[in-house]
Amino acid sequence: MSAVPFKVIPSGLRLPGSFFELDNSQANTAQANQRALIIGQITASGIATPNVPIISGGVGDAATQGGASSMLANMVAAYRLNDDFGEVWYLPLADAAGATAATGSIAFTSSPTANGTISLYVAGIAVTVPVTAAQATTSIATAVAAAINAIANMPVTAVAATSTVTLTADNKGLCGNEINIQFNYYGTANGESTPTGLAYTITAMSGGATNPTLTTALGNLGNMTFDFIANPYTDATSLDAVKQLLNDQTGRWSFNQQLYGHSFGAYAGTFSAGTTLGLARNNQHETILPFNGSPTPSWLWAAALCAQVAVSVRADPGVPLQYLPLQGVLPPPVASQFLPSQRETLLYDGLSTFTVTQDGTVQTENIITTYQTNAQGVADDSYLEVETMFQLMLEIRTLQAMLTSKYARCKLADNGSKPPAGSNLVTPNTVKADIIALYQERTDAGYTQNAAAFAAALVVQKNTVNPNRLDILWPGTPVNQMRTFATLVQFRLQ
Repeated sequence: MSAVPFKVIPSGLRLPGSFFELDNSQANTAQANQRALIIGQITASGIATPNVPIISGGVGDAATQGGASSMLANMVAAYRLNDDFGEVWYLPLADAAGATAATGSIAFTSSPTANGTISLYVAGIAVTVPVTAAQATTSIATAVAAAINAIANMPVTAVAATSTVTLTADNKGLCGNEINIQFNYYGTANGESTPTGLAYTITAMSGGATNPTLTTALGNLGNMTFDFIANPYTDATSLDAVKQLLNDQTGRWSFNQQLYGHSFGAYAGTFSAGTTLGLARNNQHETILPFNGSPTPSWLWAAALCAQVAVSVRADPGVPLQYLPLQGVLPPPVASQFLPSQRETLLYDGLSTFTVTQDGTVQTENIITTYQTNAQGVADDSYLEVETMFQLMLEIRTLQAMLTSKYARCKLADNGSKPPAGSNLVTPNTVKADIIALYQERTDAGYTQNAAAFAAALVVQKNTVNPNRLDILWPGTPVNQMRTFATLVQFRLQ
């Protein structure tokens, strides 16, 4: 028998000449392509087939596939502001049958007495309209409606009647209720003020009802991997549909699927409403970031957050997901931003937190999962950090790549056997040594820790029922994240 482990060239070959066989079992250094998936509704002008995933061709393509003013197109634009490189797919959804669209209005009740500029914001999108002294309110309403409709990605359609502009969400469902209408977001310090004499009354968007059902669309994802999922919905039905997609027993984290993934969403509401939502969730594969008072709808927060996490995790899943800027997201007013004590409570109620820098940039503070208790209802922080989930995902894939490459076609013998070189025969201890060596490499690279403890606790043994199976206990410890500096300033006066 040859000492060289040929798999194809037979040992009894009698033909003369030079023969070459390729063996890639020691060469696999590939990493999984970590795709992002954006779930979003399309409009009637979108050409995408509902419920069928499609790869993104860019922001312009999203406008074509979803419709320029659609939830999907706006989510893709927000995502690309934060991740302009990674692979992105859409999961387009049609408005639900029987759903209703949210409506709101702006009624102009008196004319300006001086020239000026209207600074209107709809869903955080600026609409600038010049007005003149004594301009009729009917004329102002017509001009405002025209300005709104001239913005391609505006998620509402405006109609002027007498002195009132009525806004109707382009996508039906609960999403339209979040479309904010306000004037002078940046205030007088930034040159925004209501022209003298002009008066108006805003009726907030409301009446939107019934989100699309996700079951069919999620079922069409097949076996493609999507590590980062931007989920625009926070109603229980939608969240539970994604939870079912990702669960550990029958979903993408199960042993027989091994597709993995994590869902990112945001919630627009008060502190109290946010804690109520958080306490109702308990899912290690789900993240929800609450905010109150931002003009930017929650589905755009979700897209921005998903993108920033994707960029960081692709580079290194162990680096903490803090201080990441959410580009394209407008911060809530100072009075509506959650206080440190409130953010601490949110982090114990399954919700993530953000802060706002002096220049108005929204940035992540602590991005966690909604997992809070184990199956017995006891407090459990094992799946608290999102980084942990992505670190485990990476280590599983790394170990899987080594095992399936190096041991794809091997014979298995008991420990104590002394297989000759090139026999393609392995023992549990052979595999164990390779797993220990791989873990040491991962530790040296800064992904795992405690290599000695890992080697001592690692178990690799033949299954007692199936002699063709190896059972492995992998006791790894991912690296931790540097989050907090606690300092006791024990000063002296002399």
